[in-house]
Amino acid sequence: QVFTFNTVEIKVQPSVKVRNGAALSIICHADISKSADFQLKYNFTIFKDRKLVFTTVADTGEARYEIPVARSSDTGDYQCTVRAEKKTRSSDPVHVWVAGMTKPILTADKRDVLEGEVVKLRCELPEEEPPLLFCFRKIKTNSTPKERCVPESYTNFSELEVSVEEGDHILQFDCFGRRNVKLEWEESARSNRTLVTVREPFIKPTLTTVPSSNVTEGDQIQFECSTAVVRMRDLEIILQKNKTILNSVQDKKLLRYSTVATLEDSGEYLCKVEQGGASKTTKLNVVVSELFPKPTLIASMTKLDKNKELILNCSINGFQKANFSILRKNSNGDIALKSSQSLKMRVNVNDTGSYTCKAEVKGIVKESRPVRINVYAPVSKPTLSVAGGLPEVVLGKPLQLICHSVMGTPPKTFRFYKGNEVEKTVINDTYATFLDENIRLNDGRGYRCDARNNHSSGVKSSDILNVTVIVPVRDASLGSVPYGEVEDGSETAFLCSVKEGSWPILFRFFKKTDREVLLFEKVEHADRAMWHKKTMKRQDTGTYYCVASNRANVDVRSRPITISVILAAWKKGVIAALVLVTVAGAAALALWWFLRKKKKGKEWSPSPFGDKSLAANLTNEKLTRQPSDGDYYPGSGYIEDSENHMKSADESKGPDLESAEVEYTEVEVSSLDPHRAPVQKGTETVYSEIRKANN
Repeated sequence: QVFTFNTVEIKVQPSVKVRNGAALSIICHADISKSADFQLKYNFTIFKDRKLVFTTVADTGEARYEIPVARSSDTGDYQCTVRAEKKTRSSDPVHVWVAGMTKPILTADKRDVLEGEVVKLRCELPEEEPPLLFCFRKIKTNSTPKERCVPESYTNFSELEVSVEEGDHILQFDCFGRRNVKLEWEESARSNRTLVTVREPFIKPTLTTVPSSNVTEGDQIQFECSTAVVRMRDLEIILQKNKTILNSVQDKKLLRYSTVATLEDSGEYLCKVEQGGASKTTKLNVVVSELFPKPTLIASMTKLDKNKELILNCSINGFQKANFSILRKNSNGDIALKSSQSLKMRVNVNDTGSYTCKAEVKGIVKESRPVRINVYAPVSKPTLSVAGGLPEVVLGKPLQLICHSVMGTPPKTFRFYKGNEVEKTVINDTYATFLDENIRLNDGRGYRCDARNNHSSGVKSSDILNVTVIVPVRDASLGSVPYGEVEDGSETAFLCSVKEGSWPILFRFFKKTDREVLLFEKVEHADRAMWHKKTMKRQDTGTYYCVASNRANVDVRSRPITISVILAAWKKGVIAALVLVTVAGAAALALWWFLRKKKKGKEWSPSPFGDKSLAANLTNEKLTRQPSDGDYYPGSGYIEDSENHMKSADESKGPDLESAEVEYTEVEVSSLDPHRAPVQKGTETVYSEIRKANN
């Protein structure tokens, strides 16, 4: 029994898009090929949006999922899976859209409310599935409905609280729903309308004044605000002017407020009645006429010298009958000087400040605009100084001057002069600074400053300040006499000089070793300094240099020079004499030794040998010959051989040999290197004959 799945597919009847409420059939069909006619059991499973919605077992290759009344919640992707024996096959998904939504149901928790209360609304779509969007509408007569939407992701209903405002008499509410299908919004029909009746908790307040018109400064004015209320509890009446609360009452229907009218009382007043969330207001505009204008304070002078007389006079234009007083303004409170229309006083510096006057008529007090009075003490003679202290400046560096005047009322005006030219003007309280960056070498002009303020005494000038311009040291050099080589024990003079620099100059002489060693220092009012070293020694050989500096505080170092201390001439003569004496003594000793040896040779009288080349060969042969045992013993064998040779030589000698003189020399043979030759045992004497030839 062999079978195979050909295809598995889903069919939708009547179509993949149906209206809300219509019947809908989802058909799963399996096409199978079999080897023979045998019975199979088919397991059908239908999914919507990957969620199981239907399953059945059938003997045929088709199953139907019936939806008698389709709703928008049935919209989705449908897919079926068929399993027979051990084989399984799934269909491709098919999207089904149930167009349209059911009509929502709207309910309200109250049908009769007071202004300021809250109505709770509930909109429900029982046959729809979230997510949904619920929109509530508030409908007033002869006005555009106000709409507010609330999204709901997990429920098919929504609740909203709506406040009842002033003027809401008869209200109607409805709602509708929306959902998103394949990026398209689908909207339901409007719900039923719910009617809500609104009653006023109190009437609009009434605001009046007594007197109602022709209010003048100094008049007593009274405000009254009243209302009619359903219930007194939580009732509040407030009186305001320019957002400032003047008075308020609670649980009362009437508010009263009285005051003496002034010009500042003119303006708009507001009476507000509140209870719960309800609020009603009434406005009233009040105009207060001026009783008299503000007074004017006139000063005889606003800027005057110390100890001068000041007259202050207070007046009202077109009005004479008033109570006047003159005051001085102070941060801690005004100081009353005199209760009069005028004031005469001799001023001091401490009297500088602002003055006003006040006038009172029928309890109304008005104040004039303040008048500023400045009292000046004369400036003292300024002093001009350099910021660094000493009246000097390094060439190329800026010069900062300070002009200071101890006495005098600020502000003060300072002026700086270089020669007769004004360089800078500064306004300050006690001192001023000036920076001169144009310092020249031969600038002979002096500096001065003056100070002044508003005192009538005028300008005070400082003394002239002459500033010394210090030229930094430049190009130091070192020399010596003698230069280069110096005899031991002699005197040497070192000269350190500079090309330019202001006096005095500090000269310091150093010898360069592993560390810098200061040998000598000297302050000179000149461009050079000399150091005499009386006695030079061999350890004074080395490298020398000098450093020069002045008040510019710039050290200038010379190039180094090398001094070699050599032996003195007289010491050389002594050494030469000692050497000559030593050589002469050695020569005399050698001559004595030579003569002594010659005398001994004549006493021995050996027979001379003939051929000198043969004797030399014999001698060399005996000196270099070595026995087989490795030791070298010159001696008797040499004598025997020499005797034989001498005999043969005597026989063959000619006339030249007879006339030759024979000399004998004692030769001491030292030990040979044990690594290169056999060790010689002891020291022996070898005699050789040296014949003096005529040539």
